[in-house]
Amino acid sequence: MESTADRVVPPGPREPFAEGEPMATGLNPFVPGFFDDPYAQYRELRETDPVHHSPLGLWFLSRWEDCHKVLRLPGTSVDERNSTMARRQELEAAFEARGARRSTSILSTDPPDHTRIRKLVSKAFTPRTIARLEARVAEVADERLAAAAAISADAGSVDLIETLAFPLPFQVIHEMLGMPDSVEADVLRGLSQTVTQSLDPVLAVTRAEEIAEAGEELFGLVAEAIRWKRDHLADDLLSALVLAEEEGSTLSDAELRDNVTLLYLAGHETTVNLIGNGLLALLRHPDQSRVLRDDPGLDQGAIEELLRYDSPVQFSRRIALEPFEVDGQRVEVGEIVMTGLGAANRDPAKFGPTAEELDVTRADAHHHISFGSGVHHCLGAALARLEGRTTVPRVLRRFPAAELATDTVEWNGRIVLRGVAALPVTLGAPA
Repeated sequence: MESTADRVVPPGPREPFAEGEPMATGLNPFVPGFFDDPYAQYRELRETDPVHHSPLGLWFLSRWEDCHKVLRLPGTSVDERNSTMARRQELEAAFEARGARRSTSILSTDPPDHTRIRKLVSKAFTPRTIARLEARVAEVADERLAAAAAISADAGSVDLIETLAFPLPFQVIHEMLGMPDSVEADVLRGLSQTVTQSLDPVLAVTRAEEIAEAGEELFGLVAEAIRWKRDHLADDLLSALVLAEEEGSTLSDAELRDNVTLLYLAGHETTVNLIGNGLLALLRHPDQSRVLRDDPGLDQGAIEELLRYDSPVQFSRRIALEPFEVDGQRVEVGEIVMTGLGAANRDPAKFGPTAEELDVTRADAHHHISFGSGVHHCLGAALARLEGRTTVPRVLRRFPAAELATDTVEWNGRIVLRGVAALPVTLGAPA
């Protein structure tokens, strides 16, 4: 039987919007070149219309102070059932039509359920657990770079998304969870690529049926893996989640399924973008590459700067449960506010006059909000940072002559999960 993954074709840089009408005002992803550089629009919005209601039916924020405030604001929700936006509800209807119920993942629930579930998931996602992974991440990175070097030697160049940025974090989360061998990583990878389109305000509507179908198949595979794991407990994250308990409370089957699925999605998709976007930025700025390559002490701070400079997640939503104001603009109950993480991370009011520039020595880069803020701050931030600082500097130091093999870079065509779709690089001789 043909799986959904077999039919997945990653969108090109503009294809998702081919049928859309250009927006008259505000953020306009339909303008040619938006995905190559959305920051020009973000800059104009910060200066002229930093809090605006777009024809997409969403509020968009572009200043750091406003985004940080709303991300932490009481009286807001991440539960789509609280939205009054008719177009967004089409995705929920597509899921319901297939007999699916709403997600109970920490990405889609509010306190008190969110508090309880996050506390349980956190028990199996501790800093100690992440620290133990460092040697394995380095080992996988070395394996992937050896394979990339062989391809580059034969073909003259190699796609570092296909050979490094995508397989590394996916392999790490697959092993970290301890998924059974019967679950094929390539199938999960294809399904997760489709399901994450639900986070995009345009793709969520235009591809609702495809997303719902992939979600149904993905949830089924994860549920089957959980049933298997209950009889084959081991020293892995999935076993820890099965056993997690707090004051007599454990994760239900549905909560386990939804949050393991989320860990798969968040555990690799955003890190692909961090590694890909980060390498692209450094290869486009050879002076910064040299600074980082020559000083291992900058590794941790440099990853913060790469997260700030070109955030893997460009927007994070909040839904108003009660009216509130941002810069004099009133947001009504049920309206969705998209906090522009990518725009906020380049706000000169926060990061100074060089906010638009890449600087791997930037002292305050860690003030970025690429992982969100408040109670919904990304649970996997420590893992993403580990994979980034283990992988990105490794490429530069192992292949000091690496350079882009093309002047034109292909982007994935996503508004929210911004990433390089392909990154052809000539590696040169290893050091």
